[in-house]
Amino acid sequence: MSLKHLTIGALVAVCTIVAPAAGQKNELTGMLGHTFISDLGIPNAASFDQNVHFGKGFTYEINYSRRVFDADLWSLSLELPFLGNPDEDIHSGVDATPRQYSSIFVTPAARLNAFPDQAVSPWISFGGGFSHFGPSSTLEFGNPNPNKSGNTSGVLQAGVGLDIKLIGHFRLRGEARDFWSGIPNLNVSTNKSRQHNIFVGGGVVFRF
Repeated sequence: MSLKHLTIGALVAVCTIVAPAAGQKNELTGMLGHTFISDLGIPNAASFDQNVHFGKGFTYEINYSRRVFDADLWSLSLELPFLGNPDEDIHSGVDATPRQYSSIFVTPAARLNAFPDQAVSPWISFGGGFSHFGPSSTLEFGNPNPNKSGNTSGVLQAGVGLDIKLIGHFRLRGEARDFWSGIPNLNVSTNKSRQHNIFVGGGVVFRF
């Protein structure tokens, strides 16, 4: 057998051995869910309802992670959650707030899994990054929004979740994450500078 054939055979053998091991270190996750945001008060508002109410925006998450440490009962992974909420409705009763806004959150984090290779694996996550909000060009009653510029803020993220083994490299994931961020440009004073954006969703994890 030629040296060329031996080299190719050796490379194939190494890739066959290494690929399954490497496959346990990386994860790509896709999730769908909703974002829940508490009402914000509007001091001295002229309307009967003195609150800004948020809808339950349809939200997606894309998450890449890599396992960096293994022990018998737990593992540590570094992850990069990207959360997108393209249409968060706003209701306030005054024609000053935007009709809706979009938001993204990018928060590098550390995730600690218990029983990472078992059928069921609970986990916790903590990290931080940034958010960006883009208000709509129209106000609640349809008038043009004079302040439609977006704004960016720092974010702290904390999450809990549960992974359930399916088949092969696939797992189911359910999670709740709180993204504690600044608030979007609402054109009204709420006497608040931060808000909790709580994402609840489920999806599929692919290990490779």
